[in-house]
Amino acid sequence: MSDRATTLAEGYTRSHRVYEWMGLALAGLCLVGATMRVLAIEATALVWLGALALAMAFADLVSGLAHWAFDTWGGLDTPVLGKLAIRTFRHHHVDPKAITRHDFVETNGHNAMLSVVLAAPVAHVGHALPSFASLFLTFAAFFVAFTSQLHKWAHMEHPPRVVRWFQRAGLALSPEAHAVHHESPHEGAYCVTTGWMNVLLDRTCFFRCAERVISAVTGARPRASE
Repeated sequence: MSDRATTLAEGYTRSHRVYEWMGLALAGLCLVGATMRVLAIEATALVWLGALALAMAFADLVSGLAHWAFDTWGGLDTPVLGKLAIRTFRHHHVDPKAITRHDFVETNGHNAMLSVVLAAPVAHVGHALPSFASLFLTFAAFFVAFTSQLHKWAHMEHPPRVVRWFQRAGLALSPEAHAVHHESPHEGAYCVTTGWMNVLLDRTCFFRCAERVISAVTGARPRASE
């Protein structure tokens, strides 16, 4: 392991671990509440499948936007986000296999906290939401919560057999699809939930265009890739 990888790994603090436990606890409560709500929904199979597919695409898009943002902008000294999120992404590029050594809490705690934003409305005021919205938000919350787990499996040499089946079916990020991101110059294939959105975002040069707009407006320059 390189000195930089060691330094970044050592940035994983006890307070961050507590944050991750809190994320898992809050997400668990909200996801259970949201699930109980949607199980009472009377909707056709087409509505359920439509909400599921849209939620998977949405979670994949969110993963790509977050991945690109934390790879491209800021640094470890960025207030709040530097140590909370950017460190993790920078460490992953220096040592891609490190994620396979993370336990369940370190792998999923951060994303679980983000999923609370999606699951909480359904859990608390789901009765006031349209059925499709409740289904979409609940499914999206699950996929956002476990995006890093799907990312981890894409880096494992021998993921669980059922996971490998989902990867081959295109329902989970596959090692082959994700390997593109870890090839120089690391400027594509940012989406790490299913990988569905990578084709659209990469072929339209979405991220490069976004970088040019941000630079023109703010004067900031994208960080050079590792």
